[in-house]
Amino acid sequence: MTKTVITSDKAPAAIGPYSQAIKAGNTVYMSGQIPLDPATMELVEGFEAQTVQVFENLKSVAEAAGGSFKDIVKLNIFLTDLSHFATVNEVMSRYFQQPYPARAAIGVAALPKGAQVEMDAILVIE
Repeated sequence: MTKTVITSDKAPAAIGPYSQAIKAGNTVYMSGQIPLDPATMELVEGFEAQTVQVFENLKSVAEAAGGSFKDIVKLNIFLTDLSHFATVNEVMSRYFQQPYPARAAIGVAALPKGAQVEMDAILVIE
C-alpha cells in the first residue's frame, strides 16, 4: 500500500512529528486540528471562533487531499468543556449537510496549547 503525505499551507503546520494527513488508497486520515490561525500559529480567542477555525483548518487539509467535507465519513471532536456541545452542533451545521458523518464528541482534561476544541477526521474520496 502506498501512503501519501497531504499538506496544506492554508492550515497550521504540524507542531510535532506527524503529518497533517495521510492518504492510503482512497482513504484520508486527517490529524487533529486545533484552532491555530495558520498565518500566526496562535490560538484564536473565544470558543465559537475556535470551533470555526478548527473547521476551516480541516477544510483546507481536506481540499489539499482532493476532497471536501462531503467526503468525511467520521469526525472526532475533543472538548475541554462539554457544555459547549450545542455551540459545536450549531457551527457544524454551517459546514455539513445530510448525510452527516459519523461522529464522536469526547470530553478531555486538556488540549495542546490550551485549545478548547480539537477535531480529526477520516475522508473517503471516490
